[in-house]
Amino acid sequence: AISKMTKKVAAAPKVALGKKKTENKKDFKSTHQHLFPQHARDFRIGRDQQPKRDVSRFVRWPKYVRLQRQKAIINQRLKVPPAIAQFTRTLDKNQASNLFSLMAHYTPETRQQKHKRLVEEAKAEVKETKKEDKKEEKKEIKKKDEKKKGDKPMMLKTGINHIFSLVEDKKAKLVVIAHDVDPIELVIFLPALCRKMEVPYCIVKGKARLGQLVHLKTATALALTEVKKEHQQQLEQLVQSCRLMYNDNVDHLKKWGGNYMGIKHRMAEKKKKETLAKEKTAKSAK
Repeated sequence: AISKMTKKVAAAPKVALGKKKTENKKDFKSTHQHLFPQHARDFRIGRDQQPKRDVSRFVRWPKYVRLQRQKAIINQRLKVPPAIAQFTRTLDKNQASNLFSLMAHYTPETRQQKHKRLVEEAKAEVKETKKEDKKEEKKEIKKKDEKKKGDKPMMLKTGINHIFSLVEDKKAKLVVIAHDVDPIELVIFLPALCRKMEVPYCIVKGKARLGQLVHLKTATALALTEVKKEHQQQLEQLVQSCRLMYNDNVDHLKKWGGNYMGIKHRMAEKKKKETLAKEKTAKSAK
């Protein structure tokens, strides 16, 4: 029985067959080149497909995009008076990060957090009143109310009118103004007022970034009135740098902004200067 058993030969792999076919095809093309002539591409209408190009220049952008781009160019071209040009001079990235890290400790409560806190306080008061007599209870409630009135919450102050009154009363320790407020007239008076009342101020990029600190979409300006002892030194350092950059810096109040022309205008002016210089040298040589 063992002698009758024979081994079966393995079938040829399919991959090898496939390779042979492809090789044959390549050989056919190489041997019959006259059947595959190479023509130069013709990009006229109805001929070869056009190559891919960057067509972003020809895109019809939405109106708001066109307006904001036109506004940016106009702001570059026109002469900007110092009162408005000062808003382009903002804090450095490092200084701004230090300022925002400090202000993050004093973000006001959200509605939900405030509601939760008030409910907990009310529950605690109810428990205390059940334990004590009515006379003692009345005295304690009066004392608590006085304490609550005396304890001011340490948080950022918002609202342009509120900040205006804080600066006038010299209660604000540092005023932070956004650089991209529109219309600019809402904030244009604040730097002058801060300088007059000797309140340190600074200009920061992004009204949306200021708004995040106060749970709003945007905020024109913020003010710090009080700070914990832990952050007192950090605030003093920021105040000193802000005074040097803004309050005591008289030079940037005289500098005009804008008046930056396009590349064509600049090249034309350059050529004019070169021709004038050549004429002068020619005259001097004579």
